[in-house]
Amino acid sequence: MTELSAERFASLQRRYQERNLPWDLPLPPPEIVTLAATLPPGRALDLGCGVGRTCIYLAAAGWEVDGVDFVPEAITLATERVAQAGVSERVRLFQASVTAMPFLSGPYDLAIDIGCMHALTGDDLRAYADEVARLVSPGGRYVLFAHLRNDAADDIPVSIPRIVLLSLFAETFTIEQVVEGETTVAEHRWASAWISTRRNL
Repeated sequence: MTELSAERFASLQRRYQERNLPWDLPLPPPEIVTLAATLPPGRALDLGCGVGRTCIYLAAAGWEVDGVDFVPEAITLATERVAQAGVSERVRLFQASVTAMPFLSGPYDLAIDIGCMHALTGDDLRAYADEVARLVSPGGRYVLFAHLRNDAADDIPVSIPRIVLLSLFAETFTIEQVVEGETTVAEHRWASAWISTRRNL
């Protein structure tokens, strides 16, 4: 784990321990709700699954879902909620880094990342992209929400330069849609985007 990753882990772990989770909402974002309504159920991977809300929603819609998060408290809470929702037979949860998931094998029809990848840097980003490419089936979808910045030198925490994000998957995925906007959490504000891609055949 890099120094930056260790700092991110400690920050997130503290939030989970204190239950200071502004992203802990009953439903996943509307973009995921719409996606689930338009795709036939298959195998899905939730990268940085947090408390499991996307896993639970997709499982209730008939998907088989694997969720990965590196914070043990997140996985503990997600496991409790999956059981409460009655979808344990459709959801598997793993406490691990999204940069190394040898315990998983594809193909997945859908991979979702809601605010995980944009906290990675350097070799971790490349390893993450390689894992996503390995696991998503040809023709499968990878849907990402990320905080963006215009330049690598910009001092904006937990965000990724647009050019880096778009180049990471240029050889393995086709970008089908980019919907840019702005996200506000507490006192922080970021440019952000939902990016929908499809794995090249």
